[in-house]
Amino acid sequence: MKNTIKILFFAVAILSSAFTMAQSTVTGTVLEPENNMPLPGVNILEAGTSNGISTDFDGNFSIVTQSTDTKIIISYVGYLSQEFTITGNKDLGQIKLTPSEFGLQEVNIIASVAVDRKTPVAVSTIRASEISLKLGTQEFPEILKSTPGVYATKSGGGYGDGRINLRGFDSENVAVMINGVPVNDMENGRVYWSNWAGLGDVTSSMQVQRGLGASKVAVPSVGGTINIISKTTDVETGGNVYTTLGNDGFEKYGLTYSTGLMDNGFAATISAAKTDGDGYVDGTEFNAVSYFINLSKEINDKHKISFTAFGAKQRHGQRQSSHSIDTYRASERGIKYNSDWGYKNGQVTHSEDNFYHKPQISLNHYWDISEKTSLSTAAYVSFGSGGGGGTGGDGSKFSFDNADYRIGNLGTINFDKIVAENQAAGVNGSESFLRASRNDHKWYGVLTTLKTDLSDNIVLLSGLDYRNYKGIHFTEVTDLLGGQYALDDSDVNNPNNQAQVGDKIFYDNDGKVNWIGAFTQAEYSKDKLSAFVSLSASNTGYKRIDRFQYLDSDPLRETDVYNFFGYGAKGGANYNIDENHNVFANLGYFEKAPYFNAVFASNNNVDINDNAENQKITSFELGYGFRGEKLSANINLYHTTWKDRTEVARFQLQDGSNAFANILGVNALHKGIEVDVRYKATDNLTLTGMASIGDWRWQNNIEGVEIRDEANELVDTVDIIIEDLHVGDAAQTTLALGGNYKLTPKTTFTLDYNYFANLYAQFDPSDRGEVGPDAWEVPAYGIFDTAIRHNFSFGSFDATLTGRINNIFDTEYIADAQDGSGQGSIGDADYIAPSSARAANVYYGFGRTFSVGMKLNF
Repeated sequence: MKNTIKILFFAVAILSSAFTMAQSTVTGTVLEPENNMPLPGVNILEAGTSNGISTDFDGNFSIVTQSTDTKIIISYVGYLSQEFTITGNKDLGQIKLTPSEFGLQEVNIIASVAVDRKTPVAVSTIRASEISLKLGTQEFPEILKSTPGVYATKSGGGYGDGRINLRGFDSENVAVMINGVPVNDMENGRVYWSNWAGLGDVTSSMQVQRGLGASKVAVPSVGGTINIISKTTDVETGGNVYTTLGNDGFEKYGLTYSTGLMDNGFAATISAAKTDGDGYVDGTEFNAVSYFINLSKEINDKHKISFTAFGAKQRHGQRQSSHSIDTYRASERGIKYNSDWGYKNGQVTHSEDNFYHKPQISLNHYWDISEKTSLSTAAYVSFGSGGGGGTGGDGSKFSFDNADYRIGNLGTINFDKIVAENQAAGVNGSESFLRASRNDHKWYGVLTTLKTDLSDNIVLLSGLDYRNYKGIHFTEVTDLLGGQYALDDSDVNNPNNQAQVGDKIFYDNDGKVNWIGAFTQAEYSKDKLSAFVSLSASNTGYKRIDRFQYLDSDPLRETDVYNFFGYGAKGGANYNIDENHNVFANLGYFEKAPYFNAVFASNNNVDINDNAENQKITSFELGYGFRGEKLSANINLYHTTWKDRTEVARFQLQDGSNAFANILGVNALHKGIEVDVRYKATDNLTLTGMASIGDWRWQNNIEGVEIRDEANELVDTVDIIIEDLHVGDAAQTTLALGGNYKLTPKTTFTLDYNYFANLYAQFDPSDRGEVGPDAWEVPAYGIFDTAIRHNFSFGSFDATLTGRINNIFDTEYIADAQDGSGQGSIGDADYIAPSSARAANVYYGFGRTFSVGMKLNF
């Protein structure tokens, strides 16, 4: 018996020794090719096993294989996989991955993508795999909510109606670029995410550059830049089909196919998706068709061309009307309550809806002139139509508190009653009807960048940015609601217009914007130091054409062009103290042209505010970064002063005529600290954290603003009392904690917590004519989100299954608030400054939502 035990122990020892001897240790460092920067989070897998790890923050890895004769597969989203045959211990050295998309590196140049530990700006990057994991049924901007300085909400809750603030600045003051091409509205600076409803499906990466940003084009952004890089063309042949199902009837189906890079240098990728749903908020049904196409051709070693077109044709019901907390509580629908819809003849009918289709089409040319010089050019066009619904005639019939035209207490609009009344009115026309405010546009532009290496350490970039924009604005009748016509006298050329469906009413005008900009930037990089200096200048020309307020023969029908010159200068430096520590600083000043509506403040061609001032922005920032084997961290301090914010107050004089005041000296200061941390606790567990603490306030009062009529006679003086009041509309304190755990090499589980505080209700500074309290502070709130992803084989296909739950605990919270309007206008003695929850109108955030999706790759 003892001999038997000895033999067993001996056998076990031999087997253990053999197993140990069969193992190998494989090490290496994974780098991205263009800048030789390390790639963290790259998957390292032993072929045919579940044995896998990922690279650390310096791109390093060390894996112990289960066999001495095996294969190691290195893979990362956006790059081609590489496979290595291993026999025994081996150091693979530096491994440079090749982008899986043709032309992606050239797009990154035009788009001014920031590089870690080199570009001296505060930056966060989210890649395609993380976007698909986080998106689910969320709005596209919401995937950035765990990013420092970002506050993103669904706004009214309609499909594509989301909004985003960056360091307290709204989308008018945040530059959004797709492949380096600006998409902010040329007239008002806003970003309408409904125009890009399918963007999440075709985004290769999204980079948030806070503060001055790395953009070289003359795009003055106060809060920062959101840089979206779309897919180009996959190098490898293949594609996928996918579907996602979610709460409230959410359904999405899509496909993508790529030819791969063929022997003749041609490659093509197409993608399309169909999305439908009922919407979490009542009356926000939606449908959308999104598409993407890229055709690329490598003409020779020096020339590449790439054609890209993408867009989304969508329509959705909206919740334009926010309400008091008491109203939501009184409604049977609670936080889902929407007063802007009802039924007509049994069919859902919206008094407020949204419809847009404005694709972006671009032709890019990349020319390697020499080993040291290259030229990248993007010619682009965006055209299409869109608008938002609304009501005309007697608007009181659509009011949420008009019980005579509601079905039940705070119920839906009784369209059938309105139809019956319009039918009874007969030849007198519709007393109330539905209309749409249209905002079509035609936009052409060229963006070109010349890059040349002046020496081994100095790179010079310079270029031109030209844009020509025409915004076409009019209102059209969409539904007469049983009546024979809608009577409108707004058109002096047709003062007794008995408008039918499709006819124009109320207004019909064009806004023309012509932009020419130039930029130059010098970059220095040697050893541990990198630095840049950038100069930009632009001229913005505004012109207005009005077809309703002036006769066709009236020369006032078309205005002159009003030009505004803007310029900017910025610079910064990054110093890598050692392999772990780096510090950076940047400083900039720029002047930004006032918006179109500030020039044509009275919406006519006579009362023109040609003295509108440029907005003046000064910003500086200090940053520190740490990159260790397991820990990565960033700390940023920022200080942004915004002077002469465009502020125009409008008034009606005693004789009934209109006047306005061009108010100068409205200044704000935004300062704060941002911290983000990433800790690789184990090979399978990664923890993330973020804290952003801001202090954003209006700096000064403006007293004795003079209101003068056309004869320059003083008719009134007004005050704006806002000194030290908090800037509203975004949470000034945000915190985030997250965990990403690999249950198996093919299964990933995530859990995220986001906390928002110091959110003050939005208000217009011009509405504060007397000393009053701060805007209402919305209660702080926190929400948990989770997701799980599993990769598996489905027949001959590689498949991915993704499930996501947002707001796990169904937390009730207010995401948006507008301070009450008070009882007067600026300068009125009866004005009451609002500052309470009862005075504010709000939008609640969504409760618990979910989605599950499956993708088959071929």
